[in-house]
Amino acid sequence: MLWELPLMPQQASTIAHKVDALYLFLWGMTAFFTLLIFALILVFAVKYKRGKVADRSNPPDTDHKLEAVWIVVPLAISLVIFGWATAIFFEQVRPPADAVEYFATGKQWMWKFQSPEGKREVNELHVPKGRNIKVTATSEDVLHDLFFPAFRTKADVLPGRYTNVWFNATKAGTYHIFCAEYCGMQHSLMIGKVIVMEPQDYERWLTTASSGTAGQTAAAGDETPAQAGERLFTQHGCQTCHQGSSGALGPALAGVSGAEVELQNGEKVKADDDYLRESILNSSAKIVKGYQAVMPNFKGQISEEDVMSLIAYIKAQK
Repeated sequence: MLWELPLMPQQASTIAHKVDALYLFLWGMTAFFTLLIFALILVFAVKYKRGKVADRSNPPDTDHKLEAVWIVVPLAISLVIFGWATAIFFEQVRPPADAVEYFATGKQWMWKFQSPEGKREVNELHVPKGRNIKVTATSEDVLHDLFFPAFRTKADVLPGRYTNVWFNATKAGTYHIFCAEYCGMQHSLMIGKVIVMEPQDYERWLTTASSGTAGQTAAAGDETPAQAGERLFTQHGCQTCHQGSSGALGPALAGVSGAEVELQNGEKVKADDDYLRESILNSSAKIVKGYQAVMPNFKGQISEEDVMSLIAYIKAQK
């Protein structure tokens, strides 16, 4: 098969065959019209070559059927490509509701991952086969791009905001992870691997202690992101203001994730991950109605991984 050739990565996700089908269609259409154009050039070159008897008067033609054909046919093909590509795009950028969230942080020149169970890895990502996986990613420094070739999914990872990619791996094995955006002198070394495991093997791996060296997981008893966030929440004294009681200096956080928040200026915004991140690092950017700008800014004081943990804790407050 085509994807078994050395130039094509394996198909190892539920969406991979859909992306490849569109790619092959584009390739086939390009090849067909390229050959058709060259064939017509050859035919007319022979038919109207110098010295050959042929009608070269080119009389006016009021029949516009040919013009209609070369307008309607390309338009129809373009609309098919647009509709097909749009359907795949929306499927790629909309993680299923039951997707399990993993976290990724790009940094010159490595990928740092954390599983929902608390396992931390560098340049490696272990996931179970057959489960919807959502990776929430951000960058600590410059623009990166998280690319899983075998899963046919990729997305730019920008500093200061969150990007989501998702996949459902269909084959156990080890697959490449690349940074697909030039990010510095050692960009080519920013590679990793995603290890897809059978569900029972993944559960066994979670309970197995490791050496904790680069590219390996930390101890088996790692905190989950929500647990780490709770520790940081207490460590920085956040519960002092966000206690959820009457007269508190900060709004209650239970159920705030995903909800609509009204600001001092009357504007209403959705409390998504980007809003929560901004509120942690630059608390005065969007003040909730009824409260004052008394919260300190934590920009430069906590890492991107800690911010993700705090957000995971806030999202766990139902």
